[in-house]
Amino acid sequence: MDTYDIRFPTSEYLDGSDAMNPDPDYSAAYLVLRTDEPEGLAGHGFAFTIGRGNDIQTTAIDVLRPYVVGRSVAEVCADPGLVYRALVGDSQLRWLGPEKGVMHMAIGAVVNAVWDLAAKCAGKPLWRLLCEAEPEWLVAQADFRYVTDAITPEEALALLRHGREGAAERTEALMRHGYPAYSTTAGWLGYPDEKMIRLAKEAVAGGFELIKLKVGADLADDVRRCGLAREAVGPDVHLAIDANQRWDVPEAIAWLRELARFSPLWIEEATSPDDVLGHAAVRAAVAPMKVATGEHMQNRVIAKQLLQAGAVDVLQIDAARVGGVNENLTILLLAAKFGVPVCPHAGGVGLCELVQHLAMFDYVALSGTTENRYIEHVDHLHEHFRHPVTVHNGRYAAPSGPGFSAEMLPDSIARYVYPSGEHWA
Repeated sequence: MDTYDIRFPTSEYLDGSDAMNPDPDYSAAYLVLRTDEPEGLAGHGFAFTIGRGNDIQTTAIDVLRPYVVGRSVAEVCADPGLVYRALVGDSQLRWLGPEKGVMHMAIGAVVNAVWDLAAKCAGKPLWRLLCEAEPEWLVAQADFRYVTDAITPEEALALLRHGREGAAERTEALMRHGYPAYSTTAGWLGYPDEKMIRLAKEAVAGGFELIKLKVGADLADDVRRCGLAREAVGPDVHLAIDANQRWDVPEAIAWLRELARFSPLWIEEATSPDDVLGHAAVRAAVAPMKVATGEHMQNRVIAKQLLQAGAVDVLQIDAARVGGVNENLTILLLAAKFGVPVCPHAGGVGLCELVQHLAMFDYVALSGTTENRYIEHVDHLHEHFRHPVTVHNGRYAAPSGPGFSAEMLPDSIARYVYPSGEHWA
């Protein structure tokens, strides 16, 4: 297992800027699982950060090397849950969370690399591997600890068996039409008005039916920018807003009542990502504006509570925040049980590449619908990946290459590894 601290200088142009993160350098604590049989096959994974501290995240991944090096490739590809259970079940590692924070994100990165390896061994993109798996096997991969008061393995099995009905037709539709996307490219808070307006109009011309705008730093500025954005996209294109955890609950409610005039489809991360009851209070106060959150939820337990409390209209998963594919399977099953749409977060390097697989599995083999569902899209850094996302007419094209689409190009790794890479040196 090789690890790399990779950082991209997105702060130079304020790409990714929002009310809580004014100058992010999109980064990946990146790992490669190399195999000697079959020779040359490798699994790739990463945890996403925004610059400082990426060395800490990379070190946390490095700590997990003894848990994977020396394992049989055939064994872990047949059952990726072996690695997941070994990592989340280690009593001393659990003390560092449990199941949250830097160590849990490190576990997710390693687990995702194992799934990348498993999909490559099968010669399939990950979404297709999941869609074609037997429901019983998928249930065995999911983690139901602490969530059986919301969903049992038996209920999950019934959902997955039901999801197989019509899956072939949905696979064909996915291959033909793709999966709906929404664009955040125009919405970064540090962009000047002219750039925001231009990018918003380009997104609409490119077929996007939902544009997201960052808010939360200054109310008067938000009113002005939302007005400009609404004028740029017109009345028939959805506008979403994202506060990136900036507000207290009363502040969020007051702020959103001022922005309601622009008809936002949803408000994202109105307050602390751990504040389940706070999100429920905001939702009750600002309806019919929808409430979305989840990109920073630490684990499946937070997802369970958000759903049980009726705190969200839209649940957002992140491929690199929780314990990898295994835990995201649990979260997708929870959302399906509660009938809440999942719109994955992808505002970061490589996240578009990963979450497309999870959303497409959800459509084909679980929820059976793309209604009120979108995958976030940001239009930068894809050129660093061997299998970058493809978006046509506002829709993600289904990946065809084997794996989890996580593999970075060697030249990009060499140039942006920190601090010795050519760019940083």
